[in-house]
Amino acid sequence: MGRKATVKRETGETNIWLELDLDGQGLLTGKTGVGFFDHMLHLFVRHGGFNLNLEVSGDLEVDAHHTVEDLGICLGKAFNQAVGDKRGVNRYGSAWVPMDETLMLAVVDLSGRPYLGMQVLLPSPKVGSFDTELVEEFWRAFVNHGGITLHIKQETGSNTHHIIEAVFKACGRALREAVALDPREAGIPSTKGLL
Repeated sequence: MGRKATVKRETGETNIWLELDLDGQGLLTGKTGVGFFDHMLHLFVRHGGFNLNLEVSGDLEVDAHHTVEDLGICLGKAFNQAVGDKRGVNRYGSAWVPMDETLMLAVVDLSGRPYLGMQVLLPSPKVGSFDTELVEEFWRAFVNHGGITLHIKQETGSNTHHIIEAVFKACGRALREAVALDPREAGIPSTKGLL
């Protein structure tokens, strides 16, 4: 079916090109220059079953904020483009993901209405050199530019690395379910006829 999208965004802070395939094999190609974030993106595409190709340069001499947020903007736009008019998709998806002591829930609706509900407590302000507050910045940018409602809820967890890892895995799995094609749905999965 070819549910793919290419997005390019160039600003005074970042230069990003990405290509997304919703019906991939969970492959990530390319790097953002932010090691921990690259690790999270790899988990996200692997558990989502997406292919993501990246070319990213950003003002990392300042910090990782612009790179992470702008990648969220571009990835949200790519999801919105790749899913098209949403004809035949499940629309909703959810996933519980355990990561050792952590248990995370992600629930998604391809509603066209951006909203992020994030109930996640990150005990440490950094994982290595990564500012953990950027996790919420990434997902907010993603939903705002993807037209996606996303709720992320932490049930348990004390290790910051595990908590963030569970967030990205759960979101990948929930989105995988939401964008999957439903053989019983021939139209738009909404009584309004539009998403």
